[in-house]
Amino acid sequence: MPNLNNQVILVTGANRGQGKAIAQHLASLGAMVVVGARNYDAANEVAKLIGEDHAFPVQLDVTNEADWNAAVEKIIHTFDRLDALVNNAGALKRKTFRETTVDDYQQLINVNQLGVFMGMQAVIPQMEKQQKGSIINNVSVSAFAPISHSSAYAATKSSVVAMSKAAAIELGPTGIRVNMVHPGGIKTDMVSQDESVPEYYNTVPLRRIGQPVEIAKVVAFLASDESSYCTGSEIVVDGGMTLGTADE
Repeated sequence: MPNLNNQVILVTGANRGQGKAIAQHLASLGAMVVVGARNYDAANEVAKLIGEDHAFPVQLDVTNEADWNAAVEKIIHTFDRLDALVNNAGALKRKTFRETTVDDYQQLINVNQLGVFMGMQAVIPQMEKQQKGSIINNVSVSAFAPISHSSAYAATKSSVVAMSKAAAIELGPTGIRVNMVHPGGIKTDMVSQDESVPEYYNTVPLRRIGQPVEIAKVVAFLASDESSYCTGSEIVVDGGMTLGTADE
């Protein structure tokens, strides 16, 4: 099990879904988790749930460069370090290619692509100073296996893959690692608005939908020294979904 004792880790979009599960799991492994969310009250609520000994809330709209700079400055002022960044915040719009507007596309670029770019840029100076750091970009299997009605979403996710690999090459000599997690179907509000699970997931090789904590466990590995020789890596967590269905 990864040891994250005394590690300071910023998680974006940590107020719900995968982000919340990631924050809770990292804290359970000893990390001080900085809970980032566009709404400070939502971030504070999750931080209280985790406990003040292992969580610290910050207001962070990932599309706002000033928010990024303020959040990182606050983290460094408070803890004098930042060991890992988990770029988890993301947005999904399901529309046909013809119906997708330029505004739709730009909104997804702002969150899924520029948000990751600005986050990486914001944490690099401190990680370079430490000569060590881990950046984990929570991407999607849509980056290489898009689903229907998601062309703009898939495009933003695939761009993050290319950016992450290029950054990994450039930042490696400074001690900063950049890796990616590719979730498949995970039981969050993005997939299901209620307790039901689409029947499709009964056909994937593992015969079920994934749980948020299963993404969190992979993130913990990439944040820890157990992955010290991994950079530019992509870990697919999809129950075999992108291999094909398991219908008999």
